Amino acid sequence: MSAALAALAAGAPGDAFALLGPHQDGHGRWRLHVLFPGALAVQRRDAGGRWQPMAALGDGVFVSPCEGAAVALLRVDWGTHQQEIEDVFGFGTQLDAALLAGIPAGDPHSIRTGLGAQLAFDQGVQGVRFSVWAPNARRVAVVGEFNGWDGRRHPMRLRAEAGVWEIFVPRVAAGARYKFEIIAADGAHLTDKADPMARQCEPLPGTASVVGSDAGHAWQDQAWMQARAANAAGAISIYELHAGSWRRGADGAVLDWDQLADALIPYVLQLGFSHVELLPVSEHPFGGSWGYQPLGLYAPTARHGDPEGFARFVDRCHQQGLGVIVDWVGAHFPSDAHGMQRFDGTGLYEHEDPRQGLHPDWDTLIYNYGRSEVSGFLIGSALEWIDRFHIDGLRVDAVASMLYRDYSREDGQWIPNAHGGRENLEAIDFLRALNSAITTTHPGVVVIAEESTAWPGVTAPAAEGGLGFSHKWNMGWMHDTLSYLQRDPIHRSHHHSEMTFSAMYAFSEQFVLPLSHDEVVHGKGSLLGKMPGDRWQQLANLRAYYGFMWAHPGSKLLFMGGEFAQATEWNHDGELDWALAAQPEHTGVARVVADLNRLLRDIPALRHGNRSEDGFEWSVGDDHVNSVLAFIRHDVHGSGGALLAVSNFTPVARHGYRVGVPRAGRWREVFNSDSRFYGGSDAGNHGQVDAQSIAMHGHAQSIELTLPPLSTLYLQVVE
Repeated sequence: MSAALAALAAGAPGDAFALLGPHQDGHGRWRLHVLFPGALAVQRRDAGGRWQPMAALGDGVFVSPCEGAAVALLRVDWGTHQQEIEDVFGFGTQLDAALLAGIPAGDPHSIRTGLGAQLAFDQGVQGVRFSVWAPNARRVAVVGEFNGWDGRRHPMRLRAEAGVWEIFVPRVAAGARYKFEIIAADGAHLTDKADPMARQCEPLPGTASVVGSDAGHAWQDQAWMQARAANAAGAISIYELHAGSWRRGADGAVLDWDQLADALIPYVLQLGFSHVELLPVSEHPFGGSWGYQPLGLYAPTARHGDPEGFARFVDRCHQQGLGVIVDWVGAHFPSDAHGMQRFDGTGLYEHEDPRQGLHPDWDTLIYNYGRSEVSGFLIGSALEWIDRFHIDGLRVDAVASMLYRDYSREDGQWIPNAHGGRENLEAIDFLRALNSAITTTHPGVVVIAEESTAWPGVTAPAAEGGLGFSHKWNMGWMHDTLSYLQRDPIHRSHHHSEMTFSAMYAFSEQFVLPLSHDEVVHGKGSLLGKMPGDRWQQLANLRAYYGFMWAHPGSKLLFMGGEFAQATEWNHDGELDWALAAQPEHTGVARVVADLNRLLRDIPALRHGNRSEDGFEWSVGDDHVNSVLAFIRHDVHGSGGALLAVSNFTPVARHGYRVGVPRAGRWREVFNSDSRFYGGSDAGNHGQVDAQSIAMHGHAQSIELTLPPLSTLYLQVVE
């Protein structure tokens, strides 16, 4: 046996396809070499169908004459059993020239279709084509259940022009577990790596990738998909949830996708939300990250079942008229050894320099957006969720950390860009490319930025210098209003601007008003717990706050538990307090949310004009003494009348409070957060009030109101 074959049998780097399989010797004779470490004997079936023994050369290498280059059928004696299998090294190259050229160019389609584990047929044989990008590795082998996790069995072929390693392994089927065994450029043996492109992962605590099925889900959501673009232009009210802790089974186990659909869909529809938003459901190793440190960007987490189960969940949501948004993390990834960290022994997905590649807040690794393969990998992931699972939107996490090279860094801890600035120019280009790829191929899919700074043009088109998102979380509104509401009402008069400042910039972006999971964890308490006063006042404060929020320009987002005023902060290892939710005063809060969502759908003025100053007009913005705010929402499309929203953020009822209105006539009270139906004191205006010709607040007419304590009222003129 040659030294090269001996090295290969020992697992050393080498060109396996040049040494194994059928080859002609210097005399033109065909000889077949195979490698089966641990096998007792190997036979080859000849052209006549007879089994011919192969000679053992040692270390699992066997050789015999053969008739030509055709793929040989082998019979392997393992002692405990016999195995029939085609010779892996008789199959040719797998990726065509177009795919190979597209991968280093960062083409998301080439990366999605060319890399990973793909069920395939080669020369009439069923199997799996494994391909992985690892340009700096000296050797890559696929290991799995099909070869006893022995990397000597299936060393892969390097396609150097793309830095891709490939192999076709016959008779491997969907459901097989696998990883990649990699020897780095410096000769170091790395921890076996999960496939970054895996479409399915094994349940924890395992970390292997799983060969996915290519059957595809039989979708029944055609009506929803055809109307999706129109739905996205309507009212957007989002129920944000963590699938693992919304509700648990009787035994404390997390629900699978079908169980979650059974319970969640009717619940959310009863509350009137237009969309659910799932905290990241990409596969992630640490549950305490809530999914925000994913390693399987192409695979739904196995915590709730297989990918087909997730597809059924989305399909059922769509059939019931409910959109599905998922949180998607393209900002960073964890440093688990089996993941993308130094995948081929170098900073491949991340930057080599920790001043660019290490995130100081989360001790995670930052993607190298300037590398075309990485950008294409991430864009391909986003498209995968939209194409494969019919997702209606992505909420892109931690955008601010992507935009700035000095994010959470002190002087000397970051590297300026090519112009000496702090902006991450490569990340900006990536975000524009991401949004362009989605909007040009999937109209109606929303892409929402969690962006906490004053970066201009987040939702402006990329062609106009913007980032191209469809929406942006209004973090300023959230911080200011929660700061105000947490104060004792006696002090609120000194902080009135916290409730009015957002109107100065409310139309600069397409905003979502978020009361998200971030506000009810890490010792921050629940939304209810932030409200001052006794329990009645806390509930009244929260009801009034929701009324103010739903009337304010912008789409709405509320994290689970907020809809019934959960009293404790969120615990990702438990479930919501469903016993509390059944208590009358908490049921009343849920009725507030349901009615506000109904009004959002039914009253055009509440949803039209979120990007137009013509849709909003202050009536009372300066009454800090009484902590009263009143504004008018106009229907900029002209299809409906104006709506007056009035909030009283003190526990004192205001009688005879006059507010200017744009129309004469009778104004009907269409919402009162103090209604006894919601658990309030039932103060108000007996359902309606007539306008009088008394000029006020820039209008020729005005109405005289009773403002209940800690309340928000909506009034509309009777047409």
